[in-house]
Amino acid sequence: MSTPSAASLLAANASGEALKAVLTSLDDAKAEDIVTIDIQGKSALGDHMIVATGRSHRHVGAIADRLVTDLKQAGHGPVRVEGLPHCDWVLIDAGDLIVHIFRPEVRAFYNIEKMWAAEPYSERRAHA
Repeated sequence: MSTPSAASLLAANASGEALKAVLTSLDDAKAEDIVTIDIQGKSALGDHMIVATGRSHRHVGAIADRLVTDLKQAGHGPVRVEGLPHCDWVLIDAGDLIVHIFRPEVRAFYNIEKMWAAEPYSERRAHA
């Protein structure tokens, strides 16, 4: 049985700290229906995918702006951002973490949780 290397332990710790920073930032920004999907081993895109909802275009944009700022301040930057001008669906690529922030209607339409085998958004909304 092999033991993990110091580099792999350091990388796992950094990824865990970045995930905690993302979840804290989303919660502070009042993002709704936050779901974390472990994609480690399922995709080379990253280790975790986080999906959240904002109540309006303005709220989605504010959540994304705050998250980008919080990640940079925590030393987890630089991040890449797509979709910010329209704010229907903003994707933030933070290396091992991929964050999707949707308006409710757009999230229900694309339902990316289903693709990654998380509980579908529509089912969570029905139980809420």
